Amino acid sequence: MLKNTLRQKIKTSLPKPIFEALLSLKYLRTKQIPDSDVYLRHVVGKKGIEIGGPSTLFRTSLPLYQKVESLDGVNFSNSTVWEGEIRSGLNYNFIGSKKGIQFISEATDLSKIENSTYDFLLSSNCLEHVANPLKALMEWKRVIKPLGCLILVLPNKANNFDHNRPTTSFDHILEDFNNNTAEDDLTHLDEILRLHDLSMDPPAGNSTAFEKRSRDNYHNRTLHHHVFDLIVMASMFQFCGFDVVQRTETSSDFLMLATKRF
Repeated sequence: MLKNTLRQKIKTSLPKPIFEALLSLKYLRTKQIPDSDVYLRHVVGKKGIEIGGPSTLFRTSLPLYQKVESLDGVNFSNSTVWEGEIRSGLNYNFIGSKKGIQFISEATDLSKIENSTYDFLLSSNCLEHVANPLKALMEWKRVIKPLGCLILVLPNKANNFDHNRPTTSFDHILEDFNNNTAEDDLTHLDEILRLHDLSMDPPAGNSTAFEKRSRDNYHNRTLHHHVFDLIVMASMFQFCGFDVVQRTETSSDFLMLATKRF
């Protein structure tokens, strides 16, 4: 109770991007993930792109940023609750003084980027905010070179505010893809409002504030549309034409490395 009260006080006194950054300190307290060298050797000295970053995870418990040759970034809007105000152009500051190109684009529409542009793609705690994850993965695959890799990190519901929700079936995710579900979709809203653990999500506020924010999800993208595990992640990669190389489970995340077949 004391910890939640303290978080509420921090929340009301700091802008949301700063508060979100403070929550990300969990990665600073986390040991380096097992088999991190497997992930590292697929990106070292190579050119990549990140969807939804920058991500504290890739600076700390899976330190990839330090070893890449270059990294561009994609975010859906010029203003997000995680990063605050951002601008397109050479403004993607992922570590230290290193900068890449910042794209403002939907995760499901990277049409500003040509086919087979990058050696690798990173995404941490982003795909759960996308209503049509297979559509996103197919688009991410398009911009990766043949035999290039994708490193995907998704939250482990066991230790976050989704812990009461069921894991989404691959069949449902496939249905979203076949129906070309758009990013204004609120199919899971009733489930989320009923099962979301607000005590583990201080930025959401009370139930009234959370519902108001959730109904405006198209503009803020804070909802977790789907809940994943390693089995569902592997099924998505297989469907999209990737071969899974490495999978890792931590208390906070599921991580998976896969390579593009063709």
